[in-house]
Amino acid sequence: MYLVTVLGNLLIILAVISDSHLHTPMYFFLSNLSFTDICFISTTVPKMIVDILTQNRVISYEDCLTQMSFYVLFGCMDYMLLTVMGYDRFVAICYPLHYPTIMNPSSSASLLLVSFLVSVLDSQTHNMIALQFTCFKDVEIANFFCEPSQIFNHNCSDPFTNTILMYLFIFLFAFFPISWNLYSYYKIISSILKVPSSGGRHKAFSTCWSHLSVVCLFYGTGIGVYLGSAVLQSPGKGMVASLMYTVVTPMLNPFIYSLRNRDMHSALKRLYRITV
Repeated sequence: MYLVTVLGNLLIILAVISDSHLHTPMYFFLSNLSFTDICFISTTVPKMIVDILTQNRVISYEDCLTQMSFYVLFGCMDYMLLTVMGYDRFVAICYPLHYPTIMNPSSSASLLLVSFLVSVLDSQTHNMIALQFTCFKDVEIANFFCEPSQIFNHNCSDPFTNTILMYLFIFLFAFFPISWNLYSYYKIISSILKVPSSGGRHKAFSTCWSHLSVVCLFYGTGIGVYLGSAVLQSPGKGMVASLMYTVVTPMLNPFIYSLRNRDMHSALKRLYRITV
């Protein structure tokens, strides 16, 4: 699954770089999403593979915080890029005549930079809170990596504090992206329904379904981990949800974004002819 994820996302990146027809904001963000997915899955799976091969499931405190830092960084980057891609589709469908002006190269680069800065802020906030913990009630993490909610649950302080922290992170770094995506797709669907021909409606919606599928899968499992850890205290279910959005979702993204995308099909065929 790790190799499929890395190779699939690398193919997306190479196809976008090699094909001038894909040098648009939508594919610019998609290539960055693919790069982020490679980094995201690489923060957890290689260590898990080593643990399975060596039968050594120990990680130092420093390495645990480092893994958590990069995990949160690239996880938040995924959230932000999906939000930016939703905004890109919103402008393309609701304001098609203004699209070249609004989504110019400069604004696309600025949106990418803002996404990165917000992700760094999220990552460092998690680290600063974790560094305040002076003791832990247990040293065993019920997951295959140093998942933030699991680390917070091992703090000796009142569990109510951990619950507040979970909700705070959900509100600060998930509420805005989810709200914006909901608003974007409300406007997108409203605009699509106003298209007179059924063919036009189908064409417009086909450009959004893949993004919407990834958003539902990634947001649903990601928030489920936080809520499950904070409210249900169910490590088993949290581990399954963690596996879904740290391994399965990055693996599915290349397939979802290329299955019904003719431009991507053409670019991949041209890339294959060049390499062969």
